[in-house]
Amino acid sequence: MMKPVVPEFAVVGHPNEGKSSVLSTLAEDDSVRISPDPGETTECRGFPVIIDGREIIRFVDTPGFQNPRNTLRWMQNYEGPDEEMVKEFIYAHEKDPAFRDDCELLTPLLDGAGIIFVVDGSRPVRNVDRAEMEILRLTGRPRMAIINSKEDDTAYREQWQNEFRKHFNSIRIFNSNRATYAERISLLESLKSIDQDLQDVLEMVISAFKQDWATRNQRTADTIVSMLTGILSYRRTAPCPAGTDEAVLREKLHEKYVRFVSGKEQKTYQQIRSFFKHNIFNYDLPDHSILQEDLFSERTWQFLGLSGTQLVMAGALGGAAIGAGVDVAAGGITFGVFSTLGGVIGAAGTALKGKELLSGVRLLGIKLDHQKLHVGPVNNIQFLYILLDRALIFYSHIINWAHGRRDYPVSTSMVEEPDIKQGYTTGLDRTARKTCESFFRAVQEDDQDARESAGSALKKMLVGCLTGISQK
Repeated sequence: MMKPVVPEFAVVGHPNEGKSSVLSTLAEDDSVRISPDPGETTECRGFPVIIDGREIIRFVDTPGFQNPRNTLRWMQNYEGPDEEMVKEFIYAHEKDPAFRDDCELLTPLLDGAGIIFVVDGSRPVRNVDRAEMEILRLTGRPRMAIINSKEDDTAYREQWQNEFRKHFNSIRIFNSNRATYAERISLLESLKSIDQDLQDVLEMVISAFKQDWATRNQRTADTIVSMLTGILSYRRTAPCPAGTDEAVLREKLHEKYVRFVSGKEQKTYQQIRSFFKHNIFNYDLPDHSILQEDLFSERTWQFLGLSGTQLVMAGALGGAAIGAGVDVAAGGITFGVFSTLGGVIGAAGTALKGKELLSGVRLLGIKLDHQKLHVGPVNNIQFLYILLDRALIFYSHIINWAHGRRDYPVSTSMVEEPDIKQGYTTGLDRTARKTCESFFRAVQEDDQDARESAGSALKKMLVGCLTGISQK
């Protein structure tokens, strides 16, 4: 049986112009060394993309041209067969230190690698760039040019594009620091056009990328639902014999729960990072991120979760699920009255206790029974939406953190508009919110069959959310 063809692309460019960051982003490999100093890359290094244990495409990091003008002069004077030119050049110069990097750079092309030439679009075209582009054209290999450009780097873009049209089969503008999943797929789609012989194999590569992304989203949804189940179903019992300072014990139980929730969230976030191959660099979230706020802070509850109107509607249509939230918001003193009445007074009850539901106070049901304090489960449904928002915001941050990126830009703080929610759940339609409510109710009731069924429905809904976020 013939070994499947693995398409290979040599990524070529000057130091500090985005070559390594483009490669890192395309290969989803944050182990690629990115340095502004010339000469850091002296040997070719392959970065395979592995999916389900199978290599589907390989990108090769190359040193920059060392002696492009003399290399071009040799090629222009070469009189042998075109298909032997690269081989003959390497044979003639491989022992000459003055051409070491040029020989190393051209070696992958002997094995059939295509070319991705990366330039910094913020500077003008130089004569040395023209020499390098002509060398790559003379190799006869399929080739794409990438202008690694920031949003405001447009002054020389047209100049680069005009020059590239003379030498390359395809041209792309690509910001390696901000490239989304959709933009990476689009670039791979463009690679198909540089050579007809590459179309079928690259179509399989793109299909594998898409299927792998869908699998990652499914695993992310599974992980989020597992986190929600653990946090929302939390139950503990602590002895509280006569003479115990009940207030102190309640505080200790609350602090224990806060640590439990924090641990669950951080473990979930770490798993999501690993799903999307962020294995080495672990940057803190940007200063302006709402995730920098404490989960139980007033600001978090102000900006995330459902709006007051949505909670009122949920109370009217969801009945007991929201009614239970009102019970705990009132400190448990209603003894289930709101839950019993359910939808009859759901909307009124939710509106009446809206401030408590939105603020997250008295989140856990804690009651004293037979000299024992019983803690949990969570009865405020807003907490479900807060946790969901935080997980979805973290997911968005991770999938849009390009692997070639190494720092945060200077950014302004989040706009303080108390009446405007800034999470994802406020945009859920009624069907999606009913799915959330069914899950919340199943977790509260500790019904294993109902929990599995509602959990499956929530996972399916979440996959849809994740897919929508990743396609933006």
